[in-house]
Amino acid sequence: MIALVEDIDLGKIGLPEIQRPFVWPNVNVRNLFDSLYRGYPAGYLLFWETGAETGNKTIGTKEHQKAPSLAIVDGQQRLTSLYAVIKGKEVVRANFRKERIRIAFNPLQARFDVTDASIVKDKAYIPDISELWKPEVNVFEFAGRFIEDLKQVRDLSPDEISRAQAAIGKLHALPHYTFTALTLNSSLDAETVAEVFVRINGEGKKLNQADFIMTLMSVFWDEGRAALEQFAGEAAQAGTGRPSPYNHFIKPSPDQLLRVGVGLGLKRARLENVYSVLRGRDAVTGQVDPVKRDAQFETLKAAQGRVLNLANWHHFLSAMTLAGYRHEGMITSETTIVYSYVLYLIGVVDHGIDKQRMRQAIAEFFFMAALTRRYTNSPETAFEFDIAQLRDLKTGDDYLAKLRQICATTLTNDYWEITLPVSLATSASQSPSRFAYQASLILLGARALYSPLKIADMIDPAVNGTKATFEQHHLFPRGYLAKLGITDNRQVNQIANFAVVEWPDNQKISDQAPKDYAPALDAKLPSHERDLMLKWHALPPAWWELSYDDFLKERRVRMARLVREAYQQLCGEIAPSPSAPLTVTELLAAGESGSVEFKSTLRTNLHTGQADEKMHLAALKTIAGFLNAHGGTLVVGVADDGRVLGLSADGFPNEDKMGLHLVNLVKERIGDLFLPYVHPHFEGEGSERILVVRCERGPKPAFVKDGAVHRFYVRGANATAELTGGSVTDYVKARFP
Repeated sequence: MIALVEDIDLGKIGLPEIQRPFVWPNVNVRNLFDSLYRGYPAGYLLFWETGAETGNKTIGTKEHQKAPSLAIVDGQQRLTSLYAVIKGKEVVRANFRKERIRIAFNPLQARFDVTDASIVKDKAYIPDISELWKPEVNVFEFAGRFIEDLKQVRDLSPDEISRAQAAIGKLHALPHYTFTALTLNSSLDAETVAEVFVRINGEGKKLNQADFIMTLMSVFWDEGRAALEQFAGEAAQAGTGRPSPYNHFIKPSPDQLLRVGVGLGLKRARLENVYSVLRGRDAVTGQVDPVKRDAQFETLKAAQGRVLNLANWHHFLSAMTLAGYRHEGMITSETTIVYSYVLYLIGVVDHGIDKQRMRQAIAEFFFMAALTRRYTNSPETAFEFDIAQLRDLKTGDDYLAKLRQICATTLTNDYWEITLPVSLATSASQSPSRFAYQASLILLGARALYSPLKIADMIDPAVNGTKATFEQHHLFPRGYLAKLGITDNRQVNQIANFAVVEWPDNQKISDQAPKDYAPALDAKLPSHERDLMLKWHALPPAWWELSYDDFLKERRVRMARLVREAYQQLCGEIAPSPSAPLTVTELLAAGESGSVEFKSTLRTNLHTGQADEKMHLAALKTIAGFLNAHGGTLVVGVADDGRVLGLSADGFPNEDKMGLHLVNLVKERIGDLFLPYVHPHFEGEGSERILVVRCERGPKPAFVKDGAVHRFYVRGANATAELTGGSVTDYVKARFP
């Protein structure tokens, strides 16, 4: 083993794990040293001759005495552990922080432990066995000092002293442990090496291509490997005080960045294609061609420079924000980000497309790919297919058109109307369709349910951190559903049963039935805000009256429509804004129509001068007719010909009393459900005051109580008509599906 450690130091053996994230926990390192100390088998080490000629200068920055002639293929973690502890070297952890692995040894018990604060204080331990192998250490003097220190806290028998000296001597000789090492000849290709790896391990799995390629890079292009790892390390650390690749979407690994370079430089999705470059083979013919080899190597190096360019990196990532995504908590596939970055760079580098135009196209493409899980199953195959379609395009316009064509052929009408609603029928917390809906809320500027707070502000990672999440509420609360006998989490936690709310609202709603909390919240909103709120949160009018199953089905369809609308807005297909409502002066000038009706009074018969129930019914049937059709405006205090009469004939002491009278009429004879859809207010017109009642489309059929009879009215042309019998059924089916 000592020869292996020295060969690593000399550079004869390429050991990239010293600079790459070391995945073994310290207890594994402790177990390895314990096994070696006891003489247990420690497995094979598998090397591959790199073909590098001894004495040649390596590519990169490491000051080796020799070029690495051996690459460790299997046993990297073990060899890294031995090298790091024996030489006292730091390793790099998954968070890219450096760490010294300290293993302690108790000579009297022949026991290894991971060093901690209590062990450091315990004189029975050598707290860091690395000290034993420093060049200047004399093992006899080391053992003597240990025994003298231990004597300060306890008595030692001659047998214990002898046992401690022998244990320290045995530990000092540990580097002379003999490993079984196999070396594969440099003439073998990468596929054969991988097959040998599988057979020796007997695990039936392929050698990780990225690990294999990173090992090759350590030998042939150490500078490139080191650049990938530095970039990945800096991307994982915030607040360095200098420009860095840190972001809120992805902490890329070196092999993910390598994939981007391969995609940009070689126009391939499969990492196995980089074998050809690093082994000097033509990517197409497979033949060794020194000229082609050098050109391909330079192409890959140039591509990696583009990949690691911070301006490119951050401008690309802003496409995620443009698409409505805010942080890694909304990302279900990092591969989608990786491949989208490839497509962004191909457009900018190869086709010279303006970065703004390219970012817009990638935002659209990323939204599509994330929503449809395009690169989740067999991602290399899927991206190989995509990049093949893009490889031979001549112009930037052609490239952008092809990207958008891929989106269009994926997001078909059937996808929006059938596939997406079905995919929303899940309780999975990491659902791409769930996150696409949330991204859509952000794109459309939505606010939390019944709240003035914008959803985008609620999950701003700059304020709330990268783990900021939506505060979701069960619209049909868990406790309420339990009373209905619905307790299966797959039903209770359906995506369609959640809405984004503020935390205080979530506490207030608790386990109330929807009909007990929603109508009051709904009624507080002005009509235009209620329409927006229902649209944003994909809620049908009076949704609280639906059965749970019907509610889920209806909401999934509406959620899919909202996602489609947000995507169309992202793509620039924005529908025109609705026109502003007409002023009273404009209403009077236009006269009565299918959406406007004038009434002289609310309760007084002008012929008799007395309150008349017929006048009440006339006003109520107009209001109900508007509710049952498409909305409209009733103006009280105006004659049929448009002359302003004012409100004095109705004899109310003040406008508040008149307004309350109308509210009570609607509540008692049409239903309090419809109050939020009827908006009375008073305005001045000339020297008179009039009552303007704007009505929305109703959430359900509105009937007017007329004694013992319930009448159904519909507004059409310039009149309000009563429907009866089968006509009511037919109309309701068409108007309220």
